[in-house]
Order: sequence, then C-alpha cells, then structure tokens
Amino acid sequence: MFTGRRIEWSQIFFGTVASLTVVFLCGIFFFLAVIGLGVFAEVPIIEFFFGTLWNPSAYSAPSWGTLSLLLGTIIVSATALVIVVPLGLSSAIYVSQLASPRTREILKPAIEMIASVPSVVLGLLGLLYLAPLIAGIFGMTNGLNALTAAILVAIAALPTIASICEDALSSVSKRYRDASYALGATQWMTIRRVIVPSARSGLIAAILLGFGRIIGETMIVLMVAGNALALPRSLLDSVRPMTATIAIEVKEVVVGSIHWEGLFAIGLSLFVYTFILNLIADMFIHKRIKA
Repeated sequence: MFTGRRIEWSQIFFGTVASLTVVFLCGIFFFLAVIGLGVFAEVPIIEFFFGTLWNPSAYSAPSWGTLSLLLGTIIVSATALVIVVPLGLSSAIYVSQLASPRTREILKPAIEMIASVPSVVLGLLGLLYLAPLIAGIFGMTNGLNALTAAILVAIAALPTIASICEDALSSVSKRYRDASYALGATQWMTIRRVIVPSARSGLIAAILLGFGRIIGETMIVLMVAGNALALPRSLLDSVRPMTATIAIEVKEVVVGSIHWEGLFAIGLSLFVYTFILNLIADMFIHKRIKA
C-alpha cells in the first residue's frame, strides 16, 4: 500500500512538472503573440516580412521591413552551421569510436566545458583578436561582419552538436560493429558505412538542435556582427541579426508603442522558427528511438 502511494505521488509530481513546462511554453507564445501581433494593425504583413529597410524610429516615414534582419540571421547561422558541423561530427567520431577510454574521459568534458564560457567572453575575444585578424586577412578597415560572428557562434554551438552526436554514435549497437569487422571491414569503413548511417537520425537531430542554439545567440552577434541595417550581400558585410536588433532597441522604445510591438513581433518570429527546428529535431530523435 505504501509503495503504491509513493509511486502515485511521484507520478503526480513529475506529471505536474511536465505539464508546467508545456504551460510555460504556451504562456511565452501567448505573451509574444498578444503584444507582437498588434503591430499588424498598422503595418502590412507584406511590408513587415519582405520590406528591406528597418527604421521604425524615423520621424517622417518609419520603415518596418525585417528582410535585412532575417537575411543577416540566416547568413550568420548558415555559415556557423557549415563551420561547426564538420568540427562537431569529427570530434564526436573521434571521442566515441577512436579515442582510448582515458582520452575519452578527458576530451568529452573538455568539449562540454566550452558551453560554460559566457557568450560575452567569446564576443570580447572576437572583438579584440578575431575581428582585427579577419580585417587584416581581407584588407578591410574593420572585421566586424557576418564571418566573424559566424566563427564565434560556431564555437558557442560546438558543445551542443558534438555532445549529442557523440551520444548518438555511442548508442549504436556493438553488434553492428562486430558484424562489420567479421566481414573484413576496416575500422574506418565500419565507422563510415555502418555506425554513422545507423546514427543518422540522431546526428540530424543534433545538427537541428545546434542550429536552434545558433539562431538564438544574441550577445556574440551584438558585439561583432557590425550591426549594419543594410541588406547584406556577402559574408564580409556587417549585419544586424534579429536577436541583436531586439537587444539594441528594446531599451530605448516606449512601452506599448508600435515600435515596441514590432520588436515583440520579431521575437515571435524567432520563437516560431526555433520551435519548428526543435520540433523537427524531436521527430528525428523519436524516429531513432523507435528504430
């Protein structure tokens, strides 16, 4: 009887915690939607999402186009993903398949410790060292651009992708490896043709979760992306991603104004984008578990 009561109370406790998580998520979405959607009462949706100029503080003719902000976010995020995926996957393969147990015990915590470095510290290092290096390589007056931001954001996302990829590779059944060796395959052939394909859904989930981490980064892009509102044309152009726009302008606007609502609409857009990415990643994770 006592054991049954304890199980019942534990189910109630964990069920309540899980339910509160859903409630908080819905509450955040509702809060953003209530304020953010108000901007469309005065700003056409087409102008907001496809306009190329964001200048809501202009006195005579304010502009509400977020396309340049979205493109800045995409350029930084996509470039960071291109940089971090090979690094994260290579690190995961080495740690899970090639490293000795002793080396694995050292490397895995070391990679995960990168996540403990504050974003502002990475931004400061980029501002003092990486940006001048990029400027010198490309002959520019300053290196505050999308490329600098992408490199630093990739470093920030490396622990997420590497750790989840390593877990996915380690979860592949040892029987697959033994069967591959029994057929005469080398270690590299086994990794490339057996282990990595078997962990494909988990690896894709890791990449998507890392991409969500990249999109949501604020402090690094705020410090080193250049914060230019012009439509970006290359990686060497200064950009202002959506997160940086919110961080820069939210402290200066009047609460309840249309500018205030516009910033919440940008936040709502980011919330929807990252929610979709996490939803897709969750689908891949469940697919891997069922497989």
